[in-house]
Amino acid sequence: MARGRGRAFVSSGKMRLLPLIAATYFMVSGGPYGLEDIIGKAGYGRALLLLALVPLVWSLPTSLMVGELASALPEEGGYYCWVRRALGGFWGFQEAWLSLAASVFDMAIYPVIFVLYLGRIEPAWTAGSRGTLWALAVVILCAAWNLYGAKAVGEGSVGLFCLLLSPFVVLTAVGLWKGFLSHRGLDVIGGVPADSADFAGAVSVTLWNYMGWDNASTVAQEVVEPQRNYPRAMLLSAGLVALTYVLPLAAVAVAGVPAEQFSTGAWADAAREVVGPWLALCVVLGGTINGFGMFNALMMSYTRVPYALAEEGILPKVFTKRTQAGVPWVSVVLCSVAWALALRMSFERLISIDLVLYGAALVLEFVALVVLRMKEPELVRPFKVPGGLWGAVGVGVGPTLLIAFALLAARGERVAGLPALGFAATVAAAGPVVYLGARSAMRMRSKTT
Repeated sequence: MARGRGRAFVSSGKMRLLPLIAATYFMVSGGPYGLEDIIGKAGYGRALLLLALVPLVWSLPTSLMVGELASALPEEGGYYCWVRRALGGFWGFQEAWLSLAASVFDMAIYPVIFVLYLGRIEPAWTAGSRGTLWALAVVILCAAWNLYGAKAVGEGSVGLFCLLLSPFVVLTAVGLWKGFLSHRGLDVIGGVPADSADFAGAVSVTLWNYMGWDNASTVAQEVVEPQRNYPRAMLLSAGLVALTYVLPLAAVAVAGVPAEQFSTGAWADAAREVVGPWLALCVVLGGTINGFGMFNALMMSYTRVPYALAEEGILPKVFTKRTQAGVPWVSVVLCSVAWALALRMSFERLISIDLVLYGAALVLEFVALVVLRMKEPELVRPFKVPGGLWGAVGVGVGPTLLIAFALLAARGERVAGLPALGFAATVAAAGPVVYLGARSAMRMRSKTT
């Protein structure tokens, strides 16, 4: 079987701990880009509070869950395999469906982010159809990069991580120094005018900026010592993401940049004000790396899910074809085509849609954690969520409550003329129908072979 060939890969062709951390960082974060709306909606004080507390009730529990399941069941397909083993084939398929459906709404935006930041350097470069061509180039280049294997993506993510964050290291250092010289302290960190405050919206954006910890699990067979490295990567990445969010935000706050000036793309303006035009250009270049790096790492993650479905016979066996580097190349090519076709879709990515689809999948993973504790107590778990069975139950409470809050807060958003939550729920509800169709097709294939 293809899974057996995956286990046969030599360790020199697999990701080690540092590349796994870097790839996970891009799957979750991609740097401080995206925090602007939190500051604009909540002000510095509340934004800092959210960015410090949300990891404790969202990132840490999710990282612990992923650490246990990925180390106990280091299979290609990750979260799909966990849910299938715990709850059966139907729910395993729903987990895969929710994740892949979310990718349609999520992945198309990252090449667009690349184009938006490129256009800030020279608008003529992205004018008219040129923007679409640049976005398509990102898809093609990332697909080619992914075909070299998970190791290549992980090691590339290390380099992209350093390039991405270097401008923010300078911005943080200069901002904190200017705040120190001017004797500004945390007393300058206030709120935003009442007519522009949107704390519920800020919570949703914060959750979106901290979600995606399970994505790295799908390449488990392409990681060196996954039982040991996944728990370490999850916990280290969680701390790294929080640190690279909180420090730059605190620096621009004490440097005196007004919170009400923050909206999408405002990091470049803050860099210009605090340091100078040259750093603003570096931050803009970092924005292109943000879009490219996130798309590249997430492509590696999502394309392993169709491969895992094909191994179970739910998708045609052609999806199990791998390159010598262990890459499911058919899945990479077809997923790339699907995401490329979505580049010019008129809908904008709504956080509420992501949270419905991703949130439902995440809840299934927490359920799988508890069910496997009860069904398979003897399963070897190199890393375990502490606290026994009740500890496994408890880690899912915080994330579930936050998802419920975010969905309630987003009930007024609309897409395609429908309530955004209703639109996402319709997509999720199509999962059982697609599953029945896939099972029927599988039975027909078995009869003809």
